[in-house]
Formats: sequence, C-alpha cells, structure tokens
Amino acid sequence: MLIYKIFRAREWDVLDTEGQTTGSPDDLRDGFIHISTAAQLRGTLDKHFSDEKDLVLAVLDTDDLSDALRWEPSRGGALFPHLYRSLSRSEIIEAHQISLGPNGHELPEGIE
Repeated sequence: MLIYKIFRAREWDVLDTEGQTTGSPDDLRDGFIHISTAAQLRGTLDKHFSDEKDLVLAVLDTDDLSDALRWEPSRGGALFPHLYRSLSRSEIIEAHQISLGPNGHELPEGIE
C-alpha cells in the first residue's frame, strides 16, 4: 500500500542531503513521523500546511517500513500511519512538488 509524507522544502533538503530524517518539529515533538494515506492527504494539507508553499510529497510503500509503522487513531478516530523510527531517503519511491494554487494545494495526478 502506498502512503505519503509531506515535507517542507527545508525538511526535504535535509533528508535529501543527509539520507535520513527523524521528521519535522511536529514529528519530533510527538515521537513519530506523521504520514497520511491518499484519502487523508487533503485533510492533512488543509489542517497543517494551509498557506505553505514549496512542499514535497514523498511516496512510501508500507511493505518497506516494517513493524516500525503503526496505524493509530487521530483526526476523528481515523487510523493514520505513524513511523516510529527515522525515515531513509532510499525508502522513498518517488517525490513530487506540491503547488499552492488559487484553490489550494494541487496534488500530483493520480493521487487523491
């Protein structure tokens, strides 16, 4: 199953340069890396990144993340994927820029 991590440009640059990340300041605060399913992406963007530009969407495969990936209740009781370890650049299948258009964030074709 494919799942998605949203990065701010500076967070992506650190991951791309260093080869791994423990996540955003919110991830560090909460003790895990916040990830979303395709169905959860729009809500995550609206709630946590509403006016932010220069975002990167990383595509991950749940099969590559082992037992460090847990599905836990979050917004409205929905189960969200949370990664309880660092994320390696090599685990990212592909990455896409997320544009902020007049009607909000524009996700890549085929995701949503």
